[in-house]
Amino acid sequence: MKKLLLLATVLSLLFVGCDPRTQPATDLTEPVAGLLESDAHQAFFNNLASLCGQSFIGRQEYRSHHGASWAERTMIMYVTECEDTHVYIPFHVDDDHSRTWIFLIEDGKLRFRHQHLHEDGTHEDDSMYGGYANDQGNAFVQYFPADEFTAGVIEDGGGNLWTVSMDENMTYFSYRLDRDGEKRFEIVFDLTNPVVF
Repeated sequence: MKKLLLLATVLSLLFVGCDPRTQPATDLTEPVAGLLESDAHQAFFNNLASLCGQSFIGRQEYRSHHGASWAERTMIMYVTECEDTHVYIPFHVDDDHSRTWIFLIEDGKLRFRHQHLHEDGTHEDDSMYGGYANDQGNAFVQYFPADEFTAGVIEDGGGNLWTVSMDENMTYFSYRLDRDGEKRFEIVFDLTNPVVF
């Protein structure tokens, strides 16, 4: 019995990338309805939640001259926790497991935040930046202009706009950052080929 418990523990650690900051997967068996004021925001949130318990490999689609290329780095998103009010997506870049994308329902609004943690689990100084979805998206794409907090913790971050999208057939997931109307960064994940650990 002890051997079985030990094996189960090892397998669970392998699934989450051996990182205690990665949240355990939660199965969302029924789509949540009616918690967001916008039907488009709710449909987008439900589409995100439909990926729960799966992991996907990404590739750099674009990187401007403002940052170092991630083209040769291994990027994996883990859709690990899906509850009525939030979806957590830890985003690993090589051995850096400090990042989690968090989609939240707050007071009827859809909010996107970037959590960055130190090795001891405490927040980095600029952790939790992001913004609320505007009214220009739909069930498969949402736009998140930077909020006041972001403008205060990231230099020139007030001009940030994050676009998170999937196609209608749910074959890809895209994370894109623009700043002051200029495209800065985009990663695309293949949803047709989940990673098995």
